[in-house]
Amino acid sequence: MLRQCIASFLGLLAVVTGTILQNGQVRITNFPDTKIDLSSYMLETYDANATEVSYKGRWDSKKISWWSAPGLVFGFTGDTVAITFGRETIDTTLVGYRLGGMDWQFTNVTTGGTHLLINSETMGVNLTYPVNPKTLELRVTNWGYGVQIDKIHVAAGEKLIGIPNYRRSIEFIGDSLSAGMYTSYEGLSSFAYGVGAGLGETEYSVTAIPGICVADQNCWGNPRGQVHQWFYASDTSGRATKIWGDNPEPWDFSKQQSPDIVVINLGTNDNNEANNVTSEAYADSYKKLIQGVHGKFPNAQVVVMQLWLGFFQYGNSYAQNHGFDTELLGVVDYFNSDEYLLSPIIWDGTTNTTTTLNSTSQPFVHFFNTTGIMQHNDIGPQWHPTDTGAIKVASHLTQYIRLKFGWDLQATGPEYTTPSPDDEIRVGFWDLLHGYLVLTAGTLRIFHETLYWNDEPNY
Repeated sequence: MLRQCIASFLGLLAVVTGTILQNGQVRITNFPDTKIDLSSYMLETYDANATEVSYKGRWDSKKISWWSAPGLVFGFTGDTVAITFGRETIDTTLVGYRLGGMDWQFTNVTTGGTHLLINSETMGVNLTYPVNPKTLELRVTNWGYGVQIDKIHVAAGEKLIGIPNYRRSIEFIGDSLSAGMYTSYEGLSSFAYGVGAGLGETEYSVTAIPGICVADQNCWGNPRGQVHQWFYASDTSGRATKIWGDNPEPWDFSKQQSPDIVVINLGTNDNNEANNVTSEAYADSYKKLIQGVHGKFPNAQVVVMQLWLGFFQYGNSYAQNHGFDTELLGVVDYFNSDEYLLSPIIWDGTTNTTTTLNSTSQPFVHFFNTTGIMQHNDIGPQWHPTDTGAIKVASHLTQYIRLKFGWDLQATGPEYTTPSPDDEIRVGFWDLLHGYLVLTAGTLRIFHETLYWNDEPNY
């Protein structure tokens, strides 16, 4: 499935540009050039570790971003925000950013450069509702590239404001399918992002990178599997090897809000015969990964996604390929058995040790059936979901979470709203006949400019 894409998995061989291909044609993007000469501005400057800055997803101690769609959020006063990116930033990495709940804007940031993201002409910068204080959210779009935050700047006399986390949290653990490979804006067009943003008022992180197996072996250039790498801050890219060598930082789980739900979609690469992963090794690694999740987040519910391996012509129609169905159902059954629940085992991927707990556990592992969600034309030429396919998966998984766990949909218009400092937010509209109406649920457009698929691996 991924034979032609090995270079993109390594994350070092391609040249970063702003090119997006849709059906083989270049999409006109017109990303703004936001780079400025810092010496020409009078600004208040904050260090990258300022307590007012909330980092989303995985960042290491050097404030370097990793995995899919890592980001940051902070509030600010005034009408100016600029960010200086450090020397470990991959030059021209594409980032998405936005003010409050406005639409995403995109720009290519530069190594060591300062980029002006908010100014007096930014749409909505002078409005104080419904998101107050004003906020900036930034997300890195591509897993293979990353940024390093050096400094954050606001206008002279203005300040940053810390924004509290939402009460709900979800994490996705996966490979290219969760990372958004070949969707238009990749990490910001993936089904994982669609669920996290679409739920609304929910913290989300996507610990995913293309080509990785759950089994701890080399798969498509990834030297380790998720059963090991999930326990570390950095991913398995060549960029990580260059920076951290053979001694990556273990992930500090105390930095992360404990997720209420963990969604796992792994096995597409294990199932590929080129990687030679046995069904026994796959099931054992999957069990250890869930044991690891349970050890770090004992109150989290785990959702195991059924694999989809594309479609094949079946007579005069098409049928969906599955993989490891028996193994996945066996994993779910194991964690719901008395054998496990009466004597739970947890796994630590940094020490390669298992521990049997002196306590019992309630059932926490669930199976999400993907059959029928996508059809054969929801898969692009490079064997990954189109934008539409990703949205369909996100929509069904969001409804599954709503029905299974009782999570109300809190997104009521903006793609991803931000709470006020007292953790209360009102999102609504003004009706001339009835006054101000507070919305409790609604539809939303999650993905920015979702029209076609992206089949360009080298950017």
